[in-house]
Amino acid sequence: MAKSHGKTAPSISIGISDKDRAAIAKGLSRLLADTYTLYLTTHNFHWNVTGPMFNTLHLMFMAQYTELWNAVDPVAERIRSLGHPAPGSYAQFSALASLPDVPATPPKALEMVRILVEGHEAVARTARELFPLADKAGDQPTADLLTQRLAVHEKTAWMLRSLLEE
Repeated sequence: MAKSHGKTAPSISIGISDKDRAAIAKGLSRLLADTYTLYLTTHNFHWNVTGPMFNTLHLMFMAQYTELWNAVDPVAERIRSLGHPAPGSYAQFSALASLPDVPATPPKALEMVRILVEGHEAVARTARELFPLADKAGDQPTADLLTQRLAVHEKTAWMLRSLLEE
Protein backbone atom coordinates (compact mmCIF):
# COMPACT_ATOMS: atom_id res chain seq x y z
CA MET A 1 0.00 0.00 0.00
CA ALA A 2 1.31 3.42 -0.97
CA LYS A 3 1.38 6.27 1.52
CA SER A 4 -0.38 9.49 0.53
CA HIS A 5 -0.62 12.44 2.93
CA GLY A 6 -0.46 10.14 5.93
CA LYS A 7 -3.16 7.85 4.57
CA THR A 8 -2.75 4.52 2.87
CA ALA A 9 -3.73 4.70 -0.79
CA PRO A 10 -5.21 1.55 -2.29
CA SER A 11 -2.97 -0.26 -4.73
CA ILE A 12 -3.97 -0.48 -8.38
CA SER A 13 -4.12 -3.96 -9.89
CA ILE A 14 -5.68 -3.68 -13.35
CA GLY A 15 -3.21 -5.85 -15.25
CA ILE A 16 -0.90 -3.03 -16.32
CA SER A 17 2.41 -2.61 -14.50
CA ASP A 18 3.11 0.49 -12.41
CA LYS A 19 5.89 1.43 -14.85
CA ASP A 20 3.63 1.13 -17.90
CA ARG A 21 0.78 2.98 -16.19
CA ALA A 22 3.16 5.83 -15.37
CA ALA A 23 4.54 5.98 -18.92
CA ILE A 24 1.06 5.87 -20.46
CA ALA A 25 -0.21 8.56 -18.06
CA LYS A 26 2.76 10.73 -19.05
CA GLY A 27 1.91 10.32 -22.74
CA LEU A 28 -1.76 11.01 -22.07
CA SER A 29 -0.74 14.15 -20.18
CA ARG A 30 1.01 15.36 -23.35
CA LEU A 31 -2.12 14.51 -25.35
CA LEU A 32 -4.25 16.42 -22.84
CA ALA A 33 -1.96 19.45 -23.05
CA ASP A 34 -1.98 19.38 -26.85
CA THR A 35 -5.76 19.00 -26.96
CA TYR A 36 -6.34 21.85 -24.51
CA THR A 37 -3.87 24.13 -26.32
CA LEU A 38 -5.57 23.40 -29.64
CA TYR A 39 -8.95 24.00 -27.99
CA LEU A 40 -7.81 27.46 -26.81
CA THR A 41 -6.36 28.33 -30.20
CA THR A 42 -9.52 27.24 -32.01
CA HIS A 43 -11.77 29.16 -29.61
CA ASN A 44 -9.58 32.25 -30.00
CA PHE A 45 -9.84 31.99 -33.78
CA HIS A 46 -13.63 31.60 -33.51
CA TRP A 47 -13.74 34.92 -31.67
CA ASN A 48 -11.28 36.75 -33.90
CA VAL A 49 -11.84 35.50 -37.46
CA THR A 50 -12.67 38.20 -40.04
CA GLY A 51 -13.06 38.45 -43.79
CA PRO A 52 -15.28 37.02 -46.52
CA MET A 53 -15.21 33.51 -44.99
CA PHE A 54 -16.27 34.82 -41.56
CA ASN A 55 -19.59 32.97 -41.20
CA THR A 56 -18.27 29.66 -42.52
CA LEU A 57 -15.12 29.71 -40.38
CA HIS A 58 -16.86 31.10 -37.29
CA LEU A 59 -19.30 28.18 -37.33
CA MET A 60 -16.65 25.60 -38.27
CA PHE A 61 -14.33 26.76 -35.49
CA MET A 62 -17.22 26.57 -33.00
CA ALA A 63 -17.93 22.96 -33.95
CA GLN A 64 -14.22 22.17 -33.69
CA TYR A 65 -13.61 23.83 -30.31
CA THR A 66 -16.73 22.14 -28.93
CA GLU A 67 -15.41 18.74 -30.03
CA LEU A 68 -12.01 19.51 -28.47
CA TRP A 69 -13.64 20.70 -25.23
CA ASN A 70 -15.57 17.43 -25.04
CA ALA A 71 -12.35 15.46 -25.63
CA VAL A 72 -10.33 16.80 -22.68
CA ASP A 73 -12.42 15.15 -19.98
CA PRO A 74 -12.10 11.55 -21.25
CA VAL A 75 -8.32 11.99 -21.63
CA ALA A 76 -7.97 13.43 -18.11
CA GLU A 77 -10.21 10.73 -16.66
CA ARG A 78 -8.14 8.00 -18.34
CA ILE A 79 -5.03 9.45 -16.66
CA ARG A 80 -6.87 9.28 -13.33
CA SER A 81 -8.02 5.71 -14.06
CA LEU A 82 -4.35 4.77 -14.43
CA GLY A 83 -3.70 6.15 -10.93
CA HIS A 84 -1.99 9.42 -11.81
CA PRO A 85 -2.97 13.07 -11.39
CA ALA A 86 -4.11 14.85 -14.54
CA PRO A 87 -2.33 18.12 -15.33
CA GLY A 88 -4.67 21.08 -15.39
CA SER A 89 -2.80 24.35 -15.20
CA TYR A 90 -1.62 26.68 -17.95
CA ALA A 91 1.95 26.21 -16.72
CA GLN A 92 1.68 22.42 -16.91
CA PHE A 93 0.00 22.51 -20.32
CA SER A 94 2.60 24.93 -21.64
CA ALA A 95 5.43 22.65 -20.47
CA LEU A 96 3.81 19.48 -21.86
CA ALA A 97 2.32 20.69 -25.16
CA SER A 98 3.99 20.19 -28.52
CA LEU A 99 1.88 23.02 -30.00
CA PRO A 100 2.78 26.69 -29.72
CA ASP A 101 0.38 29.05 -28.00
CA VAL A 102 -2.07 31.02 -30.13
CA PRO A 103 -0.46 34.07 -31.79
CA ALA A 104 -0.84 37.26 -29.74
CA THR A 105 -2.18 39.14 -32.76
CA PRO A 106 -4.97 37.33 -34.59
CA PRO A 107 -3.76 36.21 -38.03
CA LYS A 108 -5.74 36.47 -41.26
CA ALA A 109 -8.44 33.81 -41.78
CA LEU A 110 -6.47 31.45 -44.02
CA GLU A 111 -3.44 31.68 -41.73
CA MET A 112 -5.76 30.62 -38.90
CA VAL A 113 -6.77 27.61 -40.99
CA ARG A 114 -3.11 26.75 -41.68
CA ILE A 115 -2.25 27.01 -37.96
CA LEU A 116 -5.16 24.72 -37.09
CA VAL A 117 -4.08 22.16 -39.72
CA GLU A 118 -0.64 22.09 -38.09
CA GLY A 119 -2.26 21.81 -34.66
CA HIS A 120 -4.47 18.87 -35.56
CA GLU A 121 -1.55 17.11 -37.24
CA ALA A 122 0.59 17.67 -34.12
CA VAL A 123 -2.10 16.24 -31.82
CA ALA A 124 -2.40 13.23 -34.14
CA ARG A 125 1.37 12.68 -33.91
CA THR A 126 1.21 12.86 -30.10
CA ALA A 127 -1.60 10.27 -30.01
CA ARG A 128 0.12 8.00 -32.54
CA GLU A 129 3.42 8.16 -30.63
CA LEU A 130 1.71 6.79 -27.50
CA PHE A 131 -0.28 4.07 -29.24
CA PRO A 132 2.48 1.38 -29.40
CA LEU A 133 3.10 1.66 -25.64
CA ALA A 134 -0.60 1.37 -24.80
CA ASP A 135 -0.96 -1.55 -27.20
CA LYS A 136 2.10 -3.39 -25.86
CA ALA A 137 0.91 -2.88 -22.26
CA GLY A 138 -2.49 -4.35 -23.11
CA ASP A 139 -4.18 -1.04 -22.29
CA GLN A 140 -7.18 -1.39 -24.56
CA PRO A 141 -9.13 1.59 -23.14
CA THR A 142 -6.22 3.94 -23.85
CA ALA A 143 -5.63 2.37 -27.28
CA ASP A 144 -9.33 2.86 -28.07
CA LEU A 145 -9.24 6.48 -26.87
CA LEU A 146 -6.14 7.15 -28.99
CA THR A 147 -7.77 5.57 -32.06
CA GLN A 148 -10.83 7.78 -31.62
CA ARG A 149 -8.70 10.91 -31.21
CA LEU A 150 -6.58 10.03 -34.25
CA ALA A 151 -9.67 9.67 -36.43
CA VAL A 152 -11.00 13.08 -35.33
CA HIS A 153 -7.71 14.96 -35.74
CA GLU A 154 -6.82 13.42 -39.09
CA LYS A 155 -10.31 14.12 -40.50
CA THR A 156 -10.34 17.69 -39.17
CA ALA A 157 -6.86 18.36 -40.60
CA TRP A 158 -8.04 17.07 -43.99
CA MET A 159 -11.14 19.28 -43.93
CA LEU A 160 -9.12 22.34 -42.95
CA ARG A 161 -6.45 21.59 -45.61
CA SER A 162 -9.25 21.51 -48.19
CA LEU A 163 -9.93 25.18 -47.44
CA LEU A 164 -6.35 26.04 -48.37
CA GLU A 165 -6.64 24.59 -51.91
CA GLU A 166 -6.60 27.14 -54.73
